[in-house]
Amino acid sequence: MVWRPGGVIMILPTVSVAVYLTWKSRHWKAELYHNIAVCCWILANSVWMVGEFYNKETRPYAVGIFVTGLLTLLVYYIFHLRKDRQLEKSQ
Repeated sequence: MVWRPGGVIMILPTVSVAVYLTWKSRHWKAELYHNIAVCCWILANSVWMVGEFYNKETRPYAVGIFVTGLLTLLVYYIFHLRKDRQLEKSQ
């Protein structure tokens, strides 16, 4: 597999940038929740990719991380979106 080294090497910078952007957006609730979900998505894709490269069964771990990202968005949309919109209207 000619793509294996490049794919594995790109995991660290990609996850690092996603975490950095999440940290920078920590003051805005909507951005924070969405960026956490993006971090989960990138991390899950990385776990899945490494499993494919090395013939390991990592899909259950990747699915768990994907679900964590979806649950993060669900929490935002159920508990925080309405409050954020009301706060915007009152200002």
